[in-house]
Amino acid sequence: MTKILIAEGVLHTIPDDMKEALKARVDIIELWNNLTSIQRNEWICWVTIVKKTETRAKHIQRMLEELSEGKRQPCCWPGCPHRRPSAQKWLKPDK
Repeated sequence: MTKILIAEGVLHTIPDDMKEALKARVDIIELWNNLTSIQRNEWICWVTIVKKTETRAKHIQRMLEELSEGKRQPCCWPGCPHRRPSAQKWLKPDK
């Protein structure tokens, strides 16, 4: 059995549900690994920042679709707020 390498982001590591979705789509893994680490970070943040499980599942599905269409980062996403100190005010601290 060959081990599948899935590249990580800059600040975020890929959660298990995203890894499983990527592994299920071998055609997407090469596209994913060819993204820059910042682009991968944007997708990871975009998927994980939502609160509802259903929304997260929709984001993962949309990510797979958009990657297969050649998109390199989430559409209409202002960017990972974790990388910008000025956006930190919008993030709620973990309790």
